[in-house]
Amino acid sequence: MDVHIRIGDTRNFALKHAVLLYQEGNRAFATLHEVKFRPDGPAYLCAGDSVTTGFLQTLAKGLGTDMAVEVLPENILARTPDLIAWWSPAQPRLMFFGGGNTEARKLNGKMYPHPSLVFMIHEREMFVRSLGENRRPKSNTLLKNAPYWNTDAQGRVCPGSMRVPEEVSVSTITNWERAFFESEFTHPSGAVRLTTHPSGFLGLWSGLADRKRFPVRFLADSKQTLREFIQASYID
Repeated sequence: MDVHIRIGDTRNFALKHAVLLYQEGNRAFATLHEVKFRPDGPAYLCAGDSVTTGFLQTLAKGLGTDMAVEVLPENILARTPDLIAWWSPAQPRLMFFGGGNTEARKLNGKMYPHPSLVFMIHEREMFVRSLGENRRPKSNTLLKNAPYWNTDAQGRVCPGSMRVPEEVSVSTITNWERAFFESEFTHPSGAVRLTTHPSGFLGLWSGLADRKRFPVRFLADSKQTLREFIQASYID
């Protein structure tokens, strides 16, 4: 039997074992079977043994879900093999605007105050929300929509001109954050309220150049807690 799987380089894999999954209602168990080959016939399965935790750990490593030990700094909010979330305090940052909006281009390349933010990377997709207070959020902290173009109602970031880092780890979160702000904000992404400012997105940012603090009263509610924001990324 020939099986072709694209994994990024050339390897010769041989079929060694098969896992059979048995299920009745909400209950399930699995057995591991050695695969034998006949010289003049099809392959067959030997008698099975119950799947062990050790086998599952070995399988997880082979599938690339093993995660190196990392010392987590205080700004890390959550960490799994395929997700990392952190918060960033309020601070001034350069912003770049592109696209066809002439009013937005007038705001390009200036320094603006920004609210405290929550970033999340899940399976190399970036998400961002903002905070009403400049402190580390708790699991039940209510989040605000991030006041940025290129983000949708779920907080998902359209990468656009972002130079996305190759690795997702504690050591690269600064690079992910920098990539977000060094890209151009070009357009709204779907039906999402980015700000409660009476003059909208452009009215908000046009009055903030070189100011010291971001006016958090103009942040729109996301109707999500931190826990709900993180869990929703597994559902979407």
